[in-house]
Amino acid sequence: MERAKVLGVTAQWLQRGANAIGGALFLTLFAVFVIQITARFGLNQPLPWTDEAAVVLYLWVIIWAAAVVVPEREHVVFDLVWNSVGQRARQAMVIAGNLMVGGLAAVGLPATWDYVHFMQRESTPVLELSFMWVFLPLVLLMLALVLRSAWAIWQAVRGVGLHSELRL
Repeated sequence: MERAKVLGVTAQWLQRGANAIGGALFLTLFAVFVIQITARFGLNQPLPWTDEAAVVLYLWVIIWAAAVVVPEREHVVFDLVWNSVGQRARQAMVIAGNLMVGGLAAVGLPATWDYVHFMQRESTPVLELSFMWVFLPLVLLMLALVLRSAWAIWQAVRGVGLHSELRL
């Protein structure tokens, strides 16, 4: 029981850290956006670096959030079928769906890493940031999909999380 408690506390701290990183990325994106608007419309002096930084930060914010911040229960789902079937069918649906998503992500992970690593030789025009760093969150997203799918399959095999969200 002590081990489960330690794992739970560790998971909470990791989630808090991921949320803090996501918040810092979003705050930085917002600051760059405000600088961009102020320079362009207030001072009539557009800053080229702000456009590029905003695009890179937006990519990082969205993919970081999808990979590690937004919990699965907050994703948009169509649960009409889910609510109309029993626990065994739900278990099969969770396992089949996560085998497809996690399996495809696992198969695509090496190619994604190859592409991201290949893009190291190119850089952004203004900030001269390696495209490897721009596209690195894609690798993180693929890895997160594999890990989340494996965890969901394990939970489904154990019969955890198969209850109905909506009571009819």
